[in-house]
Amino acid sequence: MILDSVQGQGYPVRDWLTSYPLVMVALDPYTHESAWILETAGALLRHYMPADVRCAWLVAADDDGCKQFLGPWADEFLTFADPEREAIAALELERLPAFVAIRPDLATQTTNGWDPTAWRALAADLSTMLHWSRPLIPRPGDPVPYEGTPAGG
Repeated sequence: MILDSVQGQGYPVRDWLTSYPLVMVALDPYTHESAWILETAGALLRHYMPADVRCAWLVAADDDGCKQFLGPWADEFLTFADPEREAIAALELERLPAFVAIRPDLATQTTNGWDPTAWRALAADLSTMLHWSRPLIPRPGDPVPYEGTPAGG
C-alpha cells in the first residue's frame, strides 16, 4: 500500500492507524493557499488532540521543508513528509489544502480546498464517531473559501 511508504516519526501511516483514526490536513508548502489556512488547520487539529484520534500534517515536502513551512506547528503534531506526493495521490486528493480522516479500517473521508461547509461536515461526522465536540468552522478571522491548488503539484 502506498501509505506504507510515507513516514511519520519513522513509522508508516498504516502503523499510526492501529488503534485510532488519523486526522490530517494536507498542505503544499510551495503555495500561498496552504499558508493561508495554516492557523485555521492548526486550531482544528488542536481541537481534536485530546480525543481518541491521531492528529497530523501531511506535507508535500521533505523533512526539512516540512519543518521550515510549519515552524512550531511541526512540533505540536505528527508530521508526514510526502515529497513525491505518493500519499496525496493514494488518498485521491485533488486540491490542497485538504482535510482528511482515515479510520483504522482504512475508510477515508476527504475534502479538497478550503470549503468551510465541507470541512464542517467532515468534522461533524468525525465528532459523532469520536463522541467529541464539534469545532467551530469557520472561526472569526478564517480565510474566505477558496479552491486551493492542484494536489499533483
